[in-house]
Amino acid sequence: MEFQQTPFEDDYDVGDEIGSGKFAIVKKCVKKNTNTEYAAKFIRKRRGGGRRGAKMEDIRKEVDILHQIDHPHIIHLYEVYETRLEVILVLELVSGGELFDYISEKDHLSEEEASAFIKQILDGVEHLHSQNIAHLDLKPENIMLLNKNSTSIKLIDFGLAQIIGPNSDVRAMMGTAEFVAPEIVSYEPLSSATDMWSIGVITYIL
Repeated sequence: MEFQQTPFEDDYDVGDEIGSGKFAIVKKCVKKNTNTEYAAKFIRKRRGGGRRGAKMEDIRKEVDILHQIDHPHIIHLYEVYETRLEVILVLELVSGGELFDYISEKDHLSEEEASAFIKQILDGVEHLHSQNIAHLDLKPENIMLLNKNSTSIKLIDFGLAQIIGPNSDVRAMMGTAEFVAPEIVSYEPLSSATDMWSIGVITYIL
């Protein structure tokens, strides 16, 4: 996907912050010529020999992975802009909040509700794995509800995702401690099964 060099603010009005990560801030934005709402992920680029930002190769990998995915339960990437300091991903806006917040607010989640969420997660992950993509950071915070009146979910945050083919030897210490598979902790080769461990933990939480 082409990285546009024109000023982002020429095409979009930027609104409130709706999320943040290690090197990124997500803000609501509106495209001026269509009045359509999106989420803009502003990723700070690493400059020189410093460590306060994401490597360009990692940003490009995230963009390439999102660009090749088209699935109803996975966040959609529309455009990418690049400035001297940042890369800006224009993403589908999902406004229903994190699955983590949804289950925290409910005293009880029925087996039917839990299984409906898990089926959607598995549908999305099956699509990723069919393209040799492992998410590697599946957790309730990275599963968003489409809107406040919906229980349809979207998988988000592909910053740690990797292409892992049958003959790959990818090893990395990454993810969130409570959800990572044993092969991450023991620094052994990762695979699509690494995601399945995380889904098991999510199922237990639900």
